[in-house]
Amino acid sequence: MSLMLRYMRLPDIPEVSAIDRMAFDPPWPPRTYQYEITESNYSHMVVLEKSAGEKPSSNWRRIIGNFGILPESNTVIVGYGGLWNIVDEAHVSTIATHPQFRGNGWGEVLLAAMIRRALTLGAAYIVLEVRVSNVVAQNLYKKYGFETVGTKTNYYHSNNEDAYDMRLNFTNPAAYRETFDPRFEALKARHHFADHYTDVRPI
Repeated sequence: MSLMLRYMRLPDIPEVSAIDRMAFDPPWPPRTYQYEITESNYSHMVVLEKSAGEKPSSNWRRIIGNFGILPESNTVIVGYGGLWNIVDEAHVSTIATHPQFRGNGWGEVLLAAMIRRALTLGAAYIVLEVRVSNVVAQNLYKKYGFETVGTKTNYYHSNNEDAYDMRLNFTNPAAYRETFDPRFEALKARHHFADHYTDVRPI
């Protein structure tokens, strides 16, 4: 088994959309992902791809089948994220892992990848929104230095839940990287992923 971080591509949209439908209400329309990939000048969409390294077993194919498709290859997208970078602001627009693969720490891999991409792009800070009830996600964000700076009332239209507005300031990017870079390398060693996202331009 191996993992790869890479830029999202058009053929990924069916798998990404399937995860999105399971993770969010309402999900993004597939056309939105197409725009982010092919038309937006500020989007840096990422996927975490898993390779079984062998022909998929019947159980593996059943898991893949939950995406609504059965690809010919033995790889599957287990999570994805979206990063917008406009001038000096980076914004985590979305992040999710497939329910079948939660609990592996791969959401942290995606978050760390987007933080590293934002640093590479020269962002001064990163912002994101998170449900006030999602304590697990809030704790992950705090682990990387995000702080709650406000509350957006009735932000989520599905149930009118509030969102915390969280921000990570790169007041001293070099100082931040002194602690972040070893943490990112530790993630790579633990999860054995190839990184074709954080320091590259999209193809």
